[in-house]
Amino acid sequence: MSTAAPGRPQGVYSPVLTPFNADLSPSAPRFVEHCRALLGQGAGLAIFGTNSEANSLTVAEKRGLLDALLEAGLPAGRMMPGTGACALPDAVELTRHAVQAGCGGVLMLPPFYYKGVSDEGLFRAFAHVIEQVADERLRIYLYHIPPVSGVPISLALIERLLREFPGIVAGVKDSSGDWANTAAMLRDFQPRGFDVFAGTETVLLDTLRAGGAGCITATGNVNAGPIVELYRRWREDGADDRQRALNETRAVFQSYPMIPAMKAAIAQRRGDPEWAVVRPPLVELNKTQAAQLAQRLAALS
Repeated sequence: MSTAAPGRPQGVYSPVLTPFNADLSPSAPRFVEHCRALLGQGAGLAIFGTNSEANSLTVAEKRGLLDALLEAGLPAGRMMPGTGACALPDAVELTRHAVQAGCGGVLMLPPFYYKGVSDEGLFRAFAHVIEQVADERLRIYLYHIPPVSGVPISLALIERLLREFPGIVAGVKDSSGDWANTAAMLRDFQPRGFDVFAGTETVLLDTLRAGGAGCITATGNVNAGPIVELYRRWREDGADDRQRALNETRAVFQSYPMIPAMKAAIAQRRGDPEWAVVRPPLVELNKTQAAQLAQRLAALS
């Protein structure tokens, strides 16, 4: 049974894709529409995550997109913006903005440019943001994605952060791809109210059975309803079959560059070619790939 604290973010969150116009500027209307659709399917909004092309966005662009969601009346409590940055002042600004907006939490990468840094250095980075924001409403969800960031968040560092900042350091998204690491987090920290989110729906059922809080998953952008259904019904008969179906859909998207593939699927679904636009250095799927993707997804439905 999940031990996620009442009122804390839990369930399925989508690292929301950021739609762009043909000139590569963010498309706020499409962003609001997509976020509203995700909420309608029961998913929360992990805006400015990896699949949001967040590190291709400026601080001002991120602030503007979050403000667009708030102005459209979307619930801040269902948002978990990514606020980690290599430059600590950027992380402080984004985190403060999210907290003041009333967001349910923030998802925070470590500073990721310098590799091989010590736990001491990473502790100082997280501590600096916490101390500068200085707001008791702050809830940080650590973002552990060493295959991309190259900077792991160790179990020992989590232990220290929990000891020094209880309540503020609230959970983790584990995108390590190492189930043993996720299991250790669930065993050591989840019972203490530190909420563990899997980084993919492919281990959602295992995570929930071990007491985890849910998942924050890329394909929540394109398959949110079935993923949420598994979260809601994981104790019922048929849960393993639901998990297998989710894994089949995930495998299709993972056989292409994920961000361009998800954007291509949405462009096809909505009849809106500009949804396929990505910011360089990413490149959109070519016409052959996009057609093949559509065929493979149709075969699963």
